[in-house]
Amino acid sequence: MKKSGVVLRGAGMGDGGTVLLGDGRTRETVIRVLGDNNAVLKPELRITDAYVPVNAMGFEVENAGSLKVGDRIRIVRPSTAEWVQSLKMEEFGGETGWLGWKPGQRDVTWDRVVTAICGNRITIDAPVTTALDSKFGGGFVVPYQWNGRIDNIGIESLRIESTFDPNNPKDENHRWMGITFENTENAWVRQVTFRHLAGSAVAVYESAGKITVEDCKSLEPVSEIAGQRRNTFFTQGGQVLFLRCYAEYGIHDFATGYCAPGPNAFVQCESRLPHGFSGTIDSWASGVLFDIVNVDGNALSFKNRGQDGQGAGWTAAHSVFWQCSASRIENFAPPGTQNYAFGAWAAFAGDGFWENVNEHIQPRSLYFAQLSDRLGKQVLARSFLIPNETEASSSPTVEQAAALVESSHRPTILLTDWIDQAAQRSPVTAAGAMVRSIDEIGFPQPENIHALPALTIRNGRLVRGEELVTGARHEVPWWRGSIRPHDVAVARPHITRYVPGRVGKGFTDDLQEMTDSLRGQHIAAVDHNYGLWYDRRRDDHERIRRIDGETWPPFYEQPFARSGKDAAWDDLSKYDLQQYNEWYWNRLREFVTLADQKGLLLYHQNYFQHNILEAGAHYADFPWRTANNINQAGFPEPPPYAGDKRIFIADQFYDIANPERKALHRAYIRQCLDNFSGQSGVIQFISAEYTGPLHFVQFWLDVIGEWEREKGKNAWVALSTTKDVQDAILADPKYAALIDIIDIRYWHRRENGTDYAPKGGKNLAPRQHARIQKTGKVSFASVYSAVLEYKKKYPGKAVLYNANGAEQHAWAVLLAGGSVSAVPALPKAFLAAVAAMQPSEAAGQYILSREGEGLVIYQEGNAAFDVDLTHFNGVYSLRRLNARTGAVLGKTEKIKGGKVVSLVFKEIGPVIYWFSKK
Repeated sequence: MKKSGVVLRGAGMGDGGTVLLGDGRTRETVIRVLGDNNAVLKPELRITDAYVPVNAMGFEVENAGSLKVGDRIRIVRPSTAEWVQSLKMEEFGGETGWLGWKPGQRDVTWDRVVTAICGNRITIDAPVTTALDSKFGGGFVVPYQWNGRIDNIGIESLRIESTFDPNNPKDENHRWMGITFENTENAWVRQVTFRHLAGSAVAVYESAGKITVEDCKSLEPVSEIAGQRRNTFFTQGGQVLFLRCYAEYGIHDFATGYCAPGPNAFVQCESRLPHGFSGTIDSWASGVLFDIVNVDGNALSFKNRGQDGQGAGWTAAHSVFWQCSASRIENFAPPGTQNYAFGAWAAFAGDGFWENVNEHIQPRSLYFAQLSDRLGKQVLARSFLIPNETEASSSPTVEQAAALVESSHRPTILLTDWIDQAAQRSPVTAAGAMVRSIDEIGFPQPENIHALPALTIRNGRLVRGEELVTGARHEVPWWRGSIRPHDVAVARPHITRYVPGRVGKGFTDDLQEMTDSLRGQHIAAVDHNYGLWYDRRRDDHERIRRIDGETWPPFYEQPFARSGKDAAWDDLSKYDLQQYNEWYWNRLREFVTLADQKGLLLYHQNYFQHNILEAGAHYADFPWRTANNINQAGFPEPPPYAGDKRIFIADQFYDIANPERKALHRAYIRQCLDNFSGQSGVIQFISAEYTGPLHFVQFWLDVIGEWEREKGKNAWVALSTTKDVQDAILADPKYAALIDIIDIRYWHRRENGTDYAPKGGKNLAPRQHARIQKTGKVSFASVYSAVLEYKKKYPGKAVLYNANGAEQHAWAVLLAGGSVSAVPALPKAFLAAVAAMQPSEAAGQYILSREGEGLVIYQEGNAAFDVDLTHFNGVYSLRRLNARTGAVLGKTEKIKGGKVVSLVFKEIGPVIYWFSKK
């Protein structure tokens, strides 16, 4: 939903009502309410008050004359080093400094409206929920205009359900999120039942606010019991109300997220038998009210979570538990602030403020008491709280006792039933005659997008149509990151990174946007391997079994499916190496579909050797590890950690003598091929960082050959290994015939003409090899020499160069006949001409030529030079290109061929001279 003023209304949330069924195996959110993130920020104004207290609704700024009543502003409280130190959040003990709070990472930002101006003093429409103190950086105001934010949107009177695999109680190949809000305000969800979701029923993110969610239920969630699942009713925005909501078997059923600015309120909500606590789950949510909230079987919590939640630390400030009950209530107060609990029923913990413990308190609801103070007592008639009709006297009269006995025979009113009756209290009428249906309004039809010419090899070059494929190579990240703003801002594109409910840069990438961005940066290929480990907890490089499944996002998905059985080392269910992660493989296939439309490539690394060498943590959560799957791959358990620290299990991983392991490898390699059947823009590589043995490459190729013969199809296969293994494969006609592309990556030619060429199968990673022998420097000439050698030996195969110096000496790769070199964007006609040329030997010059048709010369010097055109008869157009930018320099000249031509080098820097026949 991307437009303002739209209401999605069904015919009831119960049986016989309207059902929105999320079918299939996708994780796509059922309803995204999504405006445009196009706010225009104006110059900031410093707040001049030395101290602005909590609940303040006014303060002075340095120049209020630039503001007017009705302006929208952001009030920013900076997170300074002094403030972080005062909270002792720099680290959490041990080696946790990497998780500690850093200045600028926990700013609190409130979205407000200017309601009055008097001199330099402004009044706002809602209070601040954390003090602005000049000793901690004070604060500032940022006026803004946000035309793309949408409002007045409602979703009501229906059910949102998801299909799932009934054979897997922890299935996650189905819908995760029910409704999410972004870039939205003044919206609501009411009378909606959610069923069988894996993530949140309703999630309000930081760009949304002024949202009401009332009379909603979440039933029978289906997922792993792990982090980022079942955060049932969640807000990271401000001024959000959850009223009369019920959740069962969730985890953090009623929760606020990272620096949620407040005020936010959960009023008369119930969490039944959850797997985790409700409360503030990430850093510094302020102004949170839990009012008549009951958590049956777990905790309500305001506390310092320390390193939990990826360094959440102090999660709550100036927040209140009012008339709540839970198995445990944790009410801790950060230094210099306070949290409160009134009328609490629980086992207790914390040094916050407590009052009226184990007794009821008046008013019954703090939220409605304050609302009536502000708007008048008439609002209480619309509170619709469950009636509390009995008196809990310890000394009742005989008559009172008799009345209480009589009432005890009547069923207690349950919140879930009370919500079911909401339609009777607040009827939602069906659409009337004045409302236009979507059929009347109409909607745009999707465009028909056609793929570019298929990737092919012509003249020993990778081309699409007539054009040589060029551009940079992008490697996906395979560890690190968070979903906090400072990390999202610097995140790199990824295909199989997953963040539940979040789409965009640093989250689950929008593949359309991502591929457009890659083309805009002249990136030709995405080099993809599965993540080193699934969740960010393992970024600590510990080898320990995790105490629980509280995983940290973003998730780098693995190619195998979870079984729903037992517990792996990360405390999620074990993998099944015979079943594949549908979301992971579908994302890769979707990327290649877009790549074939936009001229991109996928370098598909079948394996990732990093898991089986070097640090022991690399292996801890590896799906193939015996502790992590339900199969019989035959690896020793516990792992043979060398020095109780390192892992050297590559030799066993590549050993296919074990029949069960061999069968698993064979099936997996075939999956790598099956997934891209019918697509052209994907090249298969054996493994990222492959320095393994010859025999495993032979096995890999045997499986590919078997698949190609069986399917009658050809997969693009790249040979990317150490030089000795590469040469051995190419010397064997059986295996050489299966190779389409030679990738020089794990060896290179030094500038002195010798080769840095570690041997394969020595159980050392690339960087370990580099520590024991000098890699040496490369030069333009040495890169050219390495590529040219393989072009001459194997003229029908394309050659890639991805070793040291690949970007710096990209022109050397292209001029030697290589493909996908990281040269700048070049004219299409130039790429078509070059694709038909061959390297030409000439003393002191780098030349590509096609006799009688044209040639390309790379020139670095600034002196006159000769060009031999004796075999190029006729008239030629000469264009000069800037080798660094690809820009055309000056005017096109006419050159008569059939002789030696002298040219004067006029430009600064390397220049490409392009002769083409007129």
